[in-house]
Amino acid sequence: MLSLINRYKFIILGFILFSVLFLYIAYQFLNPKKMLPIYNPSMVNSELVDTTVQHISKYHAIADFSFTNQNGKIITQKDYEGKIYVADFFFSTCTTICPIMQDNMVEIQNAFKNNPKVMLLSHTVMPQIDSVPVLKKCALEKGVIDSKWNLVTGDKKDIFYIARKSYLAVKTDTAGELYDMVHTENFILVDEQRRVRGFYDGTKKEDIKRLIEDINFLLGENK
Repeated sequence: MLSLINRYKFIILGFILFSVLFLYIAYQFLNPKKMLPIYNPSMVNSELVDTTVQHISKYHAIADFSFTNQNGKIITQKDYEGKIYVADFFFSTCTTICPIMQDNMVEIQNAFKNNPKVMLLSHTVMPQIDSVPVLKKCALEKGVIDSKWNLVTGDKKDIFYIARKSYLAVKTDTAGELYDMVHTENFILVDEQRRVRGFYDGTKKEDIKRLIEDINFLLGENK
């Protein structure tokens, strides 16, 4: 028996190595490594993207911005530098999807309230109504943590452009006034390099769960 094993030991060893390699490849195939896409304008529904950027297929990033938050403070991209954050669009008089979205944003805030690497950014699509005092009232009602979550207002044109040129997430009413925006339920996940990494339905609990998982994935990816 030993002589037989010695005679075929290289064949046996080769078979064992092949089996181990095969099992490893099969495991990797059946359990693929999680990845989050990097979204560019050409990948997104054209209804949500400004025509001037629809052709862009790589290197897309959130543009510089300057808005005013619920405390009257100017908020720029520097306040989000090196952060993972979730952006969305709302207006205070919305009685349909906005309250649900805001409650779900509170859930995200609570999930990461002790992690300074994660922030939230909500833009009004009706700045003519949502003044600083109005935003402050909304923030107090929802228990917004000022260091974590900014509700911002600003020039309507600037909000329109960041919604459609940067976040790729808001429809426009072409039959209406210039820069009119049709509010959507999108939550947008942005990474530390200002790249769009995911879109989520802000009214659905399963999407919020997935969003929280994806934030944790990005946090782990950057360790």
